[in-house]
Amino acid sequence: MTKKNKIMKLDGYEYEILEAYENGQLKVSETSADYQAIASDTLKKNKKINIRISENDLSALQRRAAKEGIPYQTLIGSVLHKYISGFLKEVTE
Repeated sequence: MTKKNKIMKLDGYEYEILEAYENGQLKVSETSADYQAIASDTLKKNKKINIRISENDLSALQRRAAKEGIPYQTLIGSVLHKYISGFLKEVTE
């Protein structure tokens, strides 16, 4: 990785992919259909969940989402994704 790239924590699988890329071991896809299938699989939202949260928290989420101009379910999904990806950090005071 070059120094210009952000330093990210990689899991074992991601590190294997990075090493294969840097060693020239990855095979380039031949068709745009391959890219479309990969993009489609990445964007699939194939699981639904139900959660219980306080009415105050839900109201706060809805206000924040309205301020951002997005549906509150999208905001919740985005926050969860950022958290599991390591981009959402706890602030300590």
